Amino acid sequence: METTQALISSPIGVLAVLCAVAAFFFLLAQVTEAKLFNYVPPLLFIYATPVFLNNLDLIPSNSAVYPGLSQYALPAFIVLMLIKVNVPAVVKVMGKGVLVMLMGTLGVMVGGVIAYLAVHDWLSDDAWKGFGALAGSWIGGTANMLATKEMLGASEAQLGLAVIADNVVYIVWLPLLLLSRNFAEWFNKWARVPADRLAAMDAAAELHLEEDVTPSMRQYLYLAAVVFGVTAIGHGLSPVISDWIASNVPAIKSVFTETTTRILLVTTMALILSTTSVSKLPNSTAIGTALVYIFVAGMGARASIAGLAEAPAFVLGAFIWIFIHGLFCLAGGWIFRVDIHSVAIASAANIGAVASAPIVAAHHRPSLVPASILLALLGYAMGNYLAPLTGHLARLAAGQ
Repeated sequence: METTQALISSPIGVLAVLCAVAAFFFLLAQVTEAKLFNYVPPLLFIYATPVFLNNLDLIPSNSAVYPGLSQYALPAFIVLMLIKVNVPAVVKVMGKGVLVMLMGTLGVMVGGVIAYLAVHDWLSDDAWKGFGALAGSWIGGTANMLATKEMLGASEAQLGLAVIADNVVYIVWLPLLLLSRNFAEWFNKWARVPADRLAAMDAAAELHLEEDVTPSMRQYLYLAAVVFGVTAIGHGLSPVISDWIASNVPAIKSVFTETTTRILLVTTMALILSTTSVSKLPNSTAIGTALVYIFVAGMGARASIAGLAEAPAFVLGAFIWIFIHGLFCLAGGWIFRVDIHSVAIASAANIGAVASAPIVAAHHRPSLVPASILLALLGYAMGNYLAPLTGHLARLAAGQ
């Protein structure tokens, strides 16, 4: 039931506000070219602004738009983001750098559990869900954070804590990844990096450059058919599968809810499609990312400022967490004899995803920018599976 106190309460009006908020901060970043947005991504402002609009009764905390975004926009942007995953290409360019990213992913999972054990006494009992959501962001990206939030049934307050911790850590972690280039010679010697590795990566990168093409109307129709088709199949099969699990494997029915099953189904179908010619449809990542930001604004519109009181303890846990992730990345660099450039890009592909991996790649080695995007998409592919698992492992470790 919608509130009558809000200044703008109609569903289309609320949706217009959410879209305007998301567009405004990207316009502001473009027009002002402020360096602030290099370190504090528009995502934080896009989430925080609707929080205040809601708490000032300018838009409602309950609207038909919000569940609609969860039901339809979320599976749509999952499909749009994942059909571009190209595992063979990223392996050919990055080589063992992919293994370093997988080590970093393992570091996110292990670090999440350890960090939660360290700070959970100062957090609410459902904080493991917020940690799971943050694991989604740090394994894949914002799309995974939102999907994991839905799968674990995390509250808007917990999502808010995850967003805050994500951005506070990002402000510290991104400069460190950029500065690491200054230690390339020392690190590469310490990690025993083969002398021809960098030249081999540059050569492989040149072979996998893709030319930008202008999308046609026909391609947009194909894309729409794929996205809505996969979403419809996910909606149709998820109740059947979740009911079957509840009846036949009751021990895990609380994990495989209808929402979780739907998201996992959509994720799996999208990854299968990424191995077909569907992956060549242009602009899917851009459209998917736009939907992500509108979804983030919708999450903020449901949140309460009072729910952010646990932020200091949550952020402390996040810094413990990122330190462990960093150790795993360094270990991966040494074990697999990988250069500092690849290590930094691998970490950025986890922690910053598609938005940050190209920034780090451009600073370290511009030829690897396309591969860095593919590496970040690989994180998207893993996030919807591993992030909920991380949340549940944290819960079990804490005896909750």
